[in-house]
Amino acid sequence: QVQLVESGGGLVQAGDSLRLSCAASGGTFSTYAMGWFRQAPGKEREFVAAISFSGGNTPYADSVKGRFTISRDNSKNTVYLQMNSLKPEDTAVYYCAARSYYTNNYAGAYDYWGQGTQVTVSS
Repeated sequence: QVQLVESGGGLVQAGDSLRLSCAASGGTFSTYAMGWFRQAPGKEREFVAAISFSGGNTPYADSVKGRFTISRDNSKNTVYLQMNSLKPEDTAVYYCAARSYYTNNYAGAYDYWGQGTQVTVSS
């Protein structure tokens, strides 16, 4: 059983940056692909970015490409989401998720989820 704990959310202004972290425990982190998803009020959960177990594959949603960067540190069992040039439309609860080895853009493909961290971007 894998436990995931997100941190790093907060209230920022448009154009600012934030770095989210997701610490994993209870599994072999280096065998998991990790994903970041987000859910805004009244909207469905949507894919943001993912990283394969090796770090060699990092797909992004078109809406964040060029602004967000996903990375992982297997020595710390942690995945990060660096978010730059934030926009009000990035406001959402951000969740990290884990699945075996390979990335997937579909939330239902992930087996483990964190509790989420709120990101609010004011204009």
